Amino acid sequence: MAKAKLRILYGEGDEKELAATAAAFEKAGHTVEKTIGRKGVETALGKGRFDLVVLGPSLSRNDRHHLPYMAKKVQPEISVLVMHADGSRHPYVDACTDTGASLENVVARIEGMAIAGMMPLAASAGAGR
Repeated sequence: MAKAKLRILYGEGDEKELAATAAAFEKAGHTVEKTIGRKGVETALGKGRFDLVVLGPSLSRNDRHHLPYMAKKVQPEISVLVMHADGSRHPYVDACTDTGASLENVVARIEGMAIAGMMPLAASAGAGR
């Protein structure tokens, strides 16, 4: 099956963390819009369409809790992955990774998600869920 190229909005609180992780997403074939802080994520959500929002561990816990609501409010079909969180209890988080998860684990987690932007490609390849 062909891999889907996703449009990812990736937010972090730290620029070094942002650069390293965004490079891994791009290497996996995705387009990444990088933002710093809550305000950056909210601004980007208001300006563009994304398949996936990834909220990184250097954002504050409050931001990682608040931003999934904001993403779904702007774009209900968007998927949200929160790094360094227990998103299983958050109604607007589609997936999460544990503290200290490797970049390979995060990329694999993204590839395993049922993301709206991936569905047409999967269907055209004859795969269904």
